[in-house]
Amino acid sequence: MTEKTFGAYDIADLRELARRRLPKGVFEFFDRGNGDEVAVANNRAAFERIKLNPQMLVDTSGRSLATTLYGKSQTMPLVVGPTGSAGLAWYEGEIALARAAKAAGVPYTLATGSMTSLERVAAEAGGNLWFQVYMWPDRAASHALIARAKAAGYQALVVTVDTPVTPGREYNLRNGMTVPFRFTRRNVTDVLLHPRWLAGVLLKYLLTTGMPRYENYPVQMKSRITALPMGRSMMVTDSLTWDDLREIRKLWPHPLMVKGILRAGDAKLAADCGVDGVIVSNHGGRAVDSTRAPIEILPEVVAAVGNRATVIVDSGFRRGADVVKALALGAKAVMIGRATLYGTAVAGEAGAARALEIYRDEVDRLLALIGCPDISALDAGYLARSA
Repeated sequence: MTEKTFGAYDIADLRELARRRLPKGVFEFFDRGNGDEVAVANNRAAFERIKLNPQMLVDTSGRSLATTLYGKSQTMPLVVGPTGSAGLAWYEGEIALARAAKAAGVPYTLATGSMTSLERVAAEAGGNLWFQVYMWPDRAASHALIARAKAAGYQALVVTVDTPVTPGREYNLRNGMTVPFRFTRRNVTDVLLHPRWLAGVLLKYLLTTGMPRYENYPVQMKSRITALPMGRSMMVTDSLTWDDLREIRKLWPHPLMVKGILRAGDAKLAADCGVDGVIVSNHGGRAVDSTRAPIEILPEVVAAVGNRATVIVDSGFRRGADVVKALALGAKAVMIGRATLYGTAVAGEAGAARALEIYRDEVDRLLALIGCPDISALDAGYLARSA
């Protein structure tokens, strides 16, 4: 890991640095939620309602953050989650993120909506790569995309199910940011006020591959997407059912996860379909507003699936303490999205590495402070809920 801090000593610092570097439209696309952003606020507030219950005089000198997911060892219980359009945070940001995850010893999940093709990320970054898929109306095209991920050596598949239609996110309309990027009267001043991003990201694309697009889309599909607002240019389908998940299970021979679960009953249904894992998530507050926080729903899902599926959780995680709380409630790992994206926006691979380093340090310190000898020993006994 790099020793550079970039002046960032927690994830909030990285967020502020990213805010300064990115055009407003790009930053808000990454940072904000949907609707009135009630879910975004509640995701954070839910962590505050869960208190730690330390025990003293425990030898923690041999503590370790190492864990195993789907039979593969990793250095800590984190997964870098899928963040669409990471290539707008940094030139070929997906490769930078994947390299940082590999160096940190954790999986990286490439999004369907990446600006770099899944084949290039696999060839140029490697590591423990997962692929996230949004199912399209054309099921054959989606199945072909899954086959590409399999052929490229991706080791797990994540099916996101919580966005059957594109969320509103009105700020994207106000900011005038589009994919493919298009200069408009609305956004040109914003872009020109951020010359480092203009020179280091947008102009690099223009001088190499042209305006950034969704590189995992089939050629004919890419050509039909013409400067739609960010967040509304992704192709999704509102006809997805459990039968689709069963069909994907037949196609995919490696670990299969379903992301966006907010009900214990849905977690059971997913396990019935043969998935290996469920990811409790409200899309970081970017899909349905006013949902319960995933950290609140987590214990219900863990109880519902038992040993039938690995349970992972995301949404709102900004501190190592948040990660510790989730593990104590039964999650096997935590998926991080915005935090590593902030780091990527600040300094590419080195910035993403800094984000992961912050989590590692905070989790490690907290284990000692609460008297937990090892990450595997965390349980609900280390927690106390407050009203």
